[in-house]
Formats: sequence, C-alpha cells, structure tokens
Amino acid sequence: MSAPAGPAEQALRAAVESSCAIQVSRDAAAAFLSSELDHWLDPTVPPDELDGLVLARLVTHEIRWVGKHFLQPDRLERLAAVRDRYAGRDPYLDAFLDCLLDKHEGRFWNRTYLSLPVLEVVLAEHDLQPSGVAALLAADIVRYELCAAHRRTEVSPVGRPESRTLRTRVRHSLRFMTAHLGGAASEDLLSAIAHDPESDLPALLLQLPTPPIATAGEWIELSLQPVSTVHDEYFFMRVLQAHEMAFAGMNRRLRDAVVALREHEYDVATRLLEEVVAFMDRNASLFRIVATMRYEAFHTFREFTDGASAIQSEQYKRFEGLCGLPPATRLGSPAFESVPAVRAEVGEGQDTVTDAYLAASADERSAVELVKFSTLLRALEDSHRRWKSTHVTLASRMLGEARGSGYTSGVEYLSEWLDHRLFWRLPGIGVTDTSRRSA
Repeated sequence: MSAPAGPAEQALRAAVESSCAIQVSRDAAAAFLSSELDHWLDPTVPPDELDGLVLARLVTHEIRWVGKHFLQPDRLERLAAVRDRYAGRDPYLDAFLDCLLDKHEGRFWNRTYLSLPVLEVVLAEHDLQPSGVAALLAADIVRYELCAAHRRTEVSPVGRPESRTLRTRVRHSLRFMTAHLGGAASEDLLSAIAHDPESDLPALLLQLPTPPIATAGEWIELSLQPVSTVHDEYFFMRVLQAHEMAFAGMNRRLRDAVVALREHEYDVATRLLEEVVAFMDRNASLFRIVATMRYEAFHTFREFTDGASAIQSEQYKRFEGLCGLPPATRLGSPAFESVPAVRAEVGEGQDTVTDAYLAASADERSAVELVKFSTLLRALEDSHRRWKSTHVTLASRMLGEARGSGYTSGVEYLSEWLDHRLFWRLPGIGVTDTSRRSA
C-alpha cells in the first residue's frame, strides 16, 4: 500500500489537472455552447458583456467531442451570425471563426484547417518570434499526449498509441522544442522522458515552456480545430503548424540577409544564413514526429480533409521565392498555383538571396568575405534536398498510391520535384551531399 501523498506531491498532482485540458462531458459542452450563443445573439446584451475567449473555448470543447466536420448546420449558422454581427470587434475571435466556418462556407484549405490566421494574430499582437511559437506548439504535443495518457479515457475511434510509439513521439517533439529554445531544462526533460513518459507526469508538465503572455497562450491552445476525434490528428496538426512557424522564422531571416548583402554587411548576412540552415536541419525532426502516425489513424481522419494539403503551404513557397525566383515551370506548377497570393508576391520582382548574392559577387573586393556565405548556400541546398527526400519517403509510407488531398497525384507529384534546386541560377551552388539523400 502506497504512503499518503505529501503536500509537494499534492501540489504536483493539482498542476496536472490545471495543465491538462479541462474535461467537460459531451452533453455539458453542447449545453454550455448553446447558452453562450443565446447570450451573443440576444440584442439586449451589451457588447462589453461578451467575451470572445469564452465563446471560442466553449466551441473548442464541443469540437473535441465531435470534430469540426461533424458540427451541426444549425450550430454553424448561429456561429456565422455571431461572426457577421461582431466582425472587427476582436481580431482573435474574427480569425477563430474564419477558420471554424471554412467547411460550412465551402472555403476549406490548408490555412484555415491549421488555424494559421489565429497564430498570425498571436504573432502580430504580441510581437512574438515564429520560432518561439513553433517550440510552444511542440510543447503542446507533449502536453496533449501526456495528459491523454494520464486520463486514459477514449473519445477517438482510433485510440491512443501504444507506449513505445508514445515515447518516440514525445521524445522527437521535445527535441524539436529543445532545438528552438535550448537550455539545461530542456535537456532534463529529454532525460526524464527517455524511459517512461507517464512515470512523472506532473513534474514533466511543470517543466514545459509556456507563452510569456497569458492571452497568447490561451489563443494558441484554441488554435486547433480537428475535423475528427481521431487521437493522432491533434499532434499531426500541431506538427504542420510548427512547420509553418519554422518557415516563417526562416523567411524573416532571409529577408534580413538580403538587406545585409545589399548593404555589404557580409558578417550579418552570414550569421543570418547560418540560422536559416540550422532551422532547415531542425525541420527534419518534424518528419520524425509525423513518422509516429499510425496508418489506420491517418486514413481515418484524412477522408475529411480533402481540399487542405501541405502543397498549399504559403510559408514554404515564400521560402522558395526568397531564395531565388523559381523557374517558369515551377511557378506554373500546382505548388504555386495553389498559393496565388504568394505567386503574386514572387512574380512582382521581390529581391532574393540569389539576386543579392550575384550583385555582391560582381565586386571582386567582396570575394573573400563571401566565401563562407557561399558555403552556407550549398549547405542550405543540401539540407533542403534531404528534407524533400525525407518528405517523399514518409509520404510513400503513409499515402502509397493514394492521390494527394490537394488534388495532386500524391507521391508521384512530390517525386517529380525532388531535384528542383533553390539556387538553380548559381552554377557553383549545387547539391553536394549525396550520402544522406534517402535519410
């Protein structure tokens, strides 16, 4: 018989309950949301008595029970009425409802599936770094998996993963988080999780990083609206969100590197490009997390995601365009046709790393100072090639011969662009690392 829990252990256990999502029964979630919608749609209620965060949280409780795809039409119509009545009052709620109503209004795609507009409001309102948000998203994967293991309750038609898969998923999530945050505490987390992620759940949850601003953390928590109740869809969506945030961070650095090259600040440009290469290498961790996806889980929720696809990743296409103007065949491919706003940005003649590097190289006096920069360009090309190869390998395992959810041929389409280069206009910059192409 175990000894009674002392004050310290009781405090830790209390932390578990506060860190894990509050459990609300399905009937209670539906009743609470109905009552809140009545409140919002009552014309006699003063606007200052309405709280967008409360409404979004209640919507999220219901989504966790049924999945966004299965919300009732009358529920969605009432939420649309709230959106129309209060548009412009709260940027968080505007973004949240814009994503929530995408399927209902026939505009479902990658951006709204991943609630990227909500994360973009978080970034804009609090001047946060995308890489920091990426780390928080990875931390939330850990929190979600450990809390689900702690509760041991099932909502999903495809339940939680077995212990070995859970450990692998959590370990890779922590490594991605650690790479973006650093610090001894992150290393301690990796050590603690190595053997049994359920053995010291309270202490682990207390060590996970949290946003520096409470409002940001609350809306990051609500920036997930799975279409199903399949357990694995949650972590899958967080990985895709982290992917977008990581590339957003890379793009900020690429823009700054272009400016630094133009101003002959080669040390600054080199430091920024070093960070971009490091980010590109870290992105491989995201594929390792996705590799813990169970085939049956993926294909259970995938039938509800038609129209939303990674081919619609705007931040990745911005990354391509900032490295250099893609050739006409690439700009005319489904990759860029699926992101018309980015295609327009690229086509308007934005400055690129390739253009700035060529201009700097034309000055013979810059040759020595550009040696390290050119080496880093090759490293980025290599890392990008390995990243694409890993993507194809993973897609082959998960998709097989199935078509892509963005209406492409799937793996065949990805393979066609495996040899596409970022710096194709720089003859001396090519893929040099052939030993790890199939990593």
